Amino acid sequence: MKSNDIRKGQRIQQRNGWFGTMQDSKKGNIRCVEVEGIYKEMGSIYAHEIVRAQDAQGIWHTVEHTPAQLKLQARVVALGF
Repeated sequence: MKSNDIRKGQRIQQRNGWFGTMQDSKKGNIRCVEVEGIYKEMGSIYAHEIVRAQDAQGIWHTVEHTPAQLKLQARVVALGF
């Protein structure tokens, strides 16, 4: 599944293991997610942090990122974040 194909209401899993629910249907590097971490909160995350997404049938798919998202990920890692 492509990261830009994730739509509002879909469940996602982040690289750090936390789950969440997508709150927008946008495309690009930054997405809005209701994250279920230490606390339940809504905010922006980098799209390259999403590793899995659940489809309407409940099946989990590995997320493929765009070249622009992978480029941003490399820059963020190089900065030490």
